[in-house]
Amino acid sequence: MASEKKGKSISIKKYKNKREFNLGIVLFAVVFLYLIVTTVMYFTGDTISAYEVREGSIVNDNSYTGLILREETAVNAEAGGYVSYYQNENSKVKAGTNIYALSAQKLDTDAAGQASDESESQSLNPEIQAGIMYQIQNFNENYNSNSFSSVYSLKNEINTALQDAYSSSRMQQLGDAIAASGQEVTSYVTPRDGIVALTVDGYESLTKDTFTADNFDRSKYESTVFSDQMEVSAGSPVYRLITSENWSIIVQLDRETAEQLIADEITSIRVRIDKDSETLWAGFSVISRNGDYYGCLDFDNSMIRYAEERFLNVELILEDESGLKIPKSSVVEEEFYVIPEEYITTGGNSSSEGIMTGGTDGSAQFQEVSIYDVSEDGDVCVSSKELREGDVIYKPESSETYTIGKTKSLSGVYNINRGYAVFNKVTILCENDEYYIVQEGESYGLSNYDHIVQNGNSVSPDEVVFQ
Repeated sequence: MASEKKGKSISIKKYKNKREFNLGIVLFAVVFLYLIVTTVMYFTGDTISAYEVREGSIVNDNSYTGLILREETAVNAEAGGYVSYYQNENSKVKAGTNIYALSAQKLDTDAAGQASDESESQSLNPEIQAGIMYQIQNFNENYNSNSFSSVYSLKNEINTALQDAYSSSRMQQLGDAIAASGQEVTSYVTPRDGIVALTVDGYESLTKDTFTADNFDRSKYESTVFSDQMEVSAGSPVYRLITSENWSIIVQLDRETAEQLIADEITSIRVRIDKDSETLWAGFSVISRNGDYYGCLDFDNSMIRYAEERFLNVELILEDESGLKIPKSSVVEEEFYVIPEEYITTGGNSSSEGIMTGGTDGSAQFQEVSIYDVSEDGDVCVSSKELREGDVIYKPESSETYTIGKTKSLSGVYNINRGYAVFNKVTILCENDEYYIVQEGESYGLSNYDHIVQNGNSVSPDEVVFQ
């Protein structure tokens, strides 16, 4: 028995193993294939560039050198001699106020000035000092680096306060010098109220009716500056008296600009003056003379700031708009169907907006639509892909109907925040060569930091965009 068991052979059969389905390999293959297709599409297709929308502004301005015209007179000396002035430059005076004195010999005003130093310091009484300190403190608390011109405003206000404070001491100083000189000195008064300026240039009599193109040639311009102890002749100018706050700046315009300003019916304009970066509003008109065009800027304030100037560099601010800044290349035109606002409703269990259309069985059924704009007169713009011309829609809770057919063109850009192109309308405020400034905060419009397609013609609505 033992030998039989030992010699018996055992037969082993081999079976083919059944392969199990490997989901991981399938998913890997699908993802790998997707990456290959995406890569090929990226390198063979058109590259879509994105642009991040940011707040910005566009200022369209034209710079000119303007000629200042004022109501002013060059006052001539009534006699010859050495002149001494009672008033500071750009002092406001009343009729009958002493302006200057003439003497046969120079007066020693320096000695008189040293003697009156103490009285001058005392002229800044506590009330005046407190007023100046309050102006400076108020300026510091409200200073804005974007309005640097306020520095010049503070300077002028303090200068005015100091001139008023020192006016009486200057007259006392000159009186002491005259008494100490032992000379026969004659004082002269102003015939009118006004502002005293110690320069003349021969342009004092120019008006809007008499200026010529030659007056803008600065290479020929000369002016005379007066100072104490300067010798003057009888009948020659000794000071200038400005008698009105009204003044004008005349600028030379090219024909195209002048005609555009006339066509736009511009009657007032913002002006930035380069000297102190001050921005003023001016009345505006165009003057045509001998085939040349001039812009006339009329002001009724701030004249004393520029009383010493005959020419000013100015900028005419024709446009100054702030909003969202986008490339011009992003903007496209798209057609939409227009339906009355009262036909828009919400669907049963959702807050989605849509319309009621006719069902196949003749009943009305809700259809969701995408809205791209609602105008002030109640016109709603919906996608032309969601409706067809001739479709009939129903007014909610009414038997009234409306037939789709009216269209409207909107300017807009393709927003790609969600990874596909969505049309957003834009309202253009102004433009330059490369960019538009568009309205911010509009319904169905753009917001700051949105991402849009830089070249709007490179995509189609709802196209998937890889950023």
